[in-house]
Amino acid sequence: MSLIPPTWTPDRIEELKCLFDAGRTCSQIAREIGVTRNAVIGKLSRLGLSRPRGDNGIPRAVRPRDGALQRQVRILRVLHAQMEEVAPDEPINDEHRCSLFELSPQTCRWPIGRPGANDFGFCGNAPVGGLPYCPGHARMAYRSAAR
Repeated sequence: MSLIPPTWTPDRIEELKCLFDAGRTCSQIAREIGVTRNAVIGKLSRLGLSRPRGDNGIPRAVRPRDGALQRQVRILRVLHAQMEEVAPDEPINDEHRCSLFELSPQTCRWPIGRPGANDFGFCGNAPVGGLPYCPGHARMAYRSAAR
């Protein structure tokens, strides 16, 4: 017989269900019950409880309101608009190559060559707004699943 009391007593399970139905996040439930977030996620899974998903597949309770996701969407829209302007087969201009010490927010950070080799450097072209790469290298780095 174990001296450690069980984590999920009937009272805790009932409290878990009530807090879940109230729309609390797993982190909030974990703090109130006194267990880890992973314990809450595991127990919800074993109980077969899940939140309805939104249109984009992200659970409604954890969908970011505004912030990082919105910024990423705006950046990717700008990137795709700029990538349409640049022909897909157009070669990337390589004459602005720079060293690690010459990198700045105004230079493309795409590595060219093999680190340690004498000719290793970075692209150095003007980057797409909000991204570390020029349009040509951004096209390579941020390929959509459809491409």
